[in-house]
Amino acid sequence: MEFQTNVTEFILIGLSHDYHLQIFLFLVFLVIYLITLMGNMMIMLVIRADPQLHNPMYFFLSHLSFVDICYSSVVVPQMLVNFLPKHKTISVNGCLTQMFFILLLAVTEIFILSAMAYDRYAAICHPLHYTVTMNKRVCNLLLGCSWTMGLIYSLVNTVPVLKLHFCGPNEIKHFSCELPLLLQLSCTGTSTNTIALLSSAVIFGFSSFFPTLVSYIFIISTILRMPSAEGRRKAFSTCSSHLTVVGLLHVTAIIQYMKPSSVSSPIVDELFSIQYSILTPMLNPIIYSLKNKEVKRALKKLLGKNFVCLT
Repeated sequence: MEFQTNVTEFILIGLSHDYHLQIFLFLVFLVIYLITLMGNMMIMLVIRADPQLHNPMYFFLSHLSFVDICYSSVVVPQMLVNFLPKHKTISVNGCLTQMFFILLLAVTEIFILSAMAYDRYAAICHPLHYTVTMNKRVCNLLLGCSWTMGLIYSLVNTVPVLKLHFCGPNEIKHFSCELPLLLQLSCTGTSTNTIALLSSAVIFGFSSFFPTLVSYIFIISTILRMPSAEGRRKAFSTCSSHLTVVGLLHVTAIIQYMKPSSVSSPIVDELFSIQYSILTPMLNPIIYSLKNKEVKRALKKLLGKNFVCLT
């Protein structure tokens, strides 16, 4: 498919035009990005190093951290470049590539969270069959399905964009190339793209959210029937981190992509995008490490070994 357009590059307006504020924002988001990288890499390292964490729950958590690193790396470095003087442009091909990976990684993350919800359902509702239900083959299948769903969603929404013609204006009132904003710049009709976006968002959103919802209905029902208060507390603590992450990602992403264009606002769009594409990848390892005793134990053990080696 040949992609033709008069526009050769887009201008990412970003968060501010004030030079001093841009310097401040550059430092803030640089720190956030570094925390995201270090936090998620630490989660992956801890899970890999501790044999007690070699189970399905942490298998998915490790891959979630990998997706968060990729997701943040697709968005934040370009954002940091945009804060530099005279570096606010991105090529059309670069913009479309960024859009493709944003869609791919966002949907992959959502389906990994659904797989984690099913894992918690199997562990809490059917503990005696857990090792059989969540064997290695099933875990790899769920992970592969998550990436496949992300790829399909990304292709469904990216391929129609290749048929659009961009003749100007070329200013994107955002810090990244997100699909709804690109559609606003097209000189040709975008009805097909809009239908593809809305229908795929509903289908894929429902396909990921419904299993998570059903899983937690059964999980909560099982927890409430537990005779021991300590058992209920322990069971709920294993799910609270996952519920927090699901809420952070699902709510903001659904509002961003499902709200009518008539109520769209650049400031609101940027705030929602910052939440689910920048802050959530940073918060995920913090949430899981602070609320998970096993991760904290493994982290202390790993840091203790490294400290002994250094001394």
